[in-house]
Amino acid sequence: MTNKKITLTDKFSLIKEQWSPKVIAEMNDYQFKLAKLEGDFVWHQHDDTDEVFIVMDGQLRIDLRDGAVTLNSGEMYVVPKGVEHKPYAEHECQVMLVEPRGVINTGDEEGELTAENDVWI
Repeated sequence: MTNKKITLTDKFSLIKEQWSPKVIAEMNDYQFKLAKLEGDFVWHQHDDTDEVFIVMDGQLRIDLRDGAVTLNSGEMYVVPKGVEHKPYAEHECQVMLVEPRGVINTGDEEGELTAENDVWI
């Protein structure tokens, strides 16, 4: 175990790509990931796990088939497992995701926005 703290602003400064979550810590089998998001993502779902979006800076809309949830800085939302969703950010926003190790960012919809998994910064 190390006694080194994690500074989120420092970690966000290392992220250059959009829609490419980077791991900053683990707790049990869960990973804490940071990502910069801008524009439209793909409709997808995670059949085996919930997904937590915590907006650190900016605004994120999570489209759901029956509506949408808009999150501002300091707000979070849990997308239940199996629920189809599509994140969207008009301007770049910074988010923290909390999900089990091994979760692919595009869930069941692999494509050009599928990011390499388990990349640490």
